[in-house]
Amino acid sequence: MSTIAQLAIPAEEFALRETLPRVPDVAVEAERVVAHDEGRVMPFVWAAGEDLDAFEDALADDPSVENERRLTDLPDGRFYQMEWVESVEVLLHSMTEHGAAVLKARGRDDRWHLRILFSDRAAVSQTHEFCRERELRADVEQIHELEGRDDGGGRHGLTAEQYEAVTTALETGYYEVPRGASARDLAERLDISHQALSERLRRGHGNLVANALTVDAVHGDETGENDPDGE
Repeated sequence: MSTIAQLAIPAEEFALRETLPRVPDVAVEAERVVAHDEGRVMPFVWAAGEDLDAFEDALADDPSVENERRLTDLPDGRFYQMEWVESVEVLLHSMTEHGAAVLKARGRDDRWHLRILFSDRAAVSQTHEFCRERELRADVEQIHELEGRDDGGGRHGLTAEQYEAVTTALETGYYEVPRGASARDLAERLDISHQALSERLRRGHGNLVANALTVDAVHGDETGENDPDGE
């Protein structure tokens, strides 16, 4: 059963480890986090705050970041492309070993909160154990299984068709880089048109974000099981 886990990771053990503590008023949100190669990930990052010039100065000095480039400058923030090259083991492990998809990653001051979609709960436990073995302080804050509640709320606002499209995409490697399945492959497997697939994924992702994937506040684990190993 597909599972969404929210993890909290100290910035010093993750990305922008020197940048975020230097500019505590700046909040960043990563989008489209993909595995670039064996040792790095490449996200697009929104930054918002009072002193974005200081943020850029800190980026230039941060050894965990390379090839940062500002793409857009808007009144409410700036949009960047960059590479995270150090201390991203938990992301690389989740994405390459379990085909997990990073749905949201938000960082501020000295901490990151990540929402990751795993194929099942066992993959969450294996990632948690991976962190323990490497003495990484990754705390599981929430776990949501996408099925299993009588009121349908366990699907986080997804219709049955959207749920099938999103979970099939995850299981077939559609979200991986490079992709394990193309959009055409996925549409054929679901026996729908390419346009119908695109609409289902787009609406499904929107419903996930609207109903379950905000990371601005932590409300606690609905299941009462914050530790995936039951400890």
